[in-house]
Amino acid sequence: MKPSEILKQSTRKIHQEVEKIVVLRIKSIRTDEDYIDLLKYFYAYFAAVEKAAAPYITDKILPDYTERRNASYIRTDIYELGGETDALPIPNPPAIENSLQAMSALYVLEGSVIGGPYIVEMLKKIGISKGFSFFSGYGDKAEEKWAAFTQYLDALTENEADKRQSLDVALLTFRQFGNIFGQQIIAVG
Repeated sequence: MKPSEILKQSTRKIHQEVEKIVVLRIKSIRTDEDYIDLLKYFYAYFAAVEKAAAPYITDKILPDYTERRNASYIRTDIYELGGETDALPIPNPPAIENSLQAMSALYVLEGSVIGGPYIVEMLKKIGISKGFSFFSGYGDKAEEKWAAFTQYLDALTENEADKRQSLDVALLTFRQFGNIFGQQIIAVG
């Protein structure tokens, strides 16, 4: 079984638990300000994970990395809605020490980009009409982008120890993302 398939199967339960937390948050949104608050959680965590992963992601590891959705899109959405990023929850990203760990953490983030269009639909039903540059994802290129990402991830895992390390980081990334929603948003600096 390919490492990306192992990640998908082995993280299914925690993925569903975190998804439930996010969906409950979305269902409680009534205003643009509520949506800004949701985006702040995503922004704080995604930016922290991306920063931790960045030293280990090269063009050889993930050739299209600069073309992918990232925390800067979330920040843009916050600003488009009239919000600021001076008050954020404090993220606790996983420790990342190599390219495999970086790709395993990014697997979780990239998966949420792929699922983003569902979030956009939920938000539109609530009456939110803008701030979708991140959650709009890759449009008709979503499957292609996901396939490419998993191909690059699979190329990094060669043995059972690699597969275990990959799984451990993905599980922790999900867990810590779910945990951030229990925090208060506080001013930074």
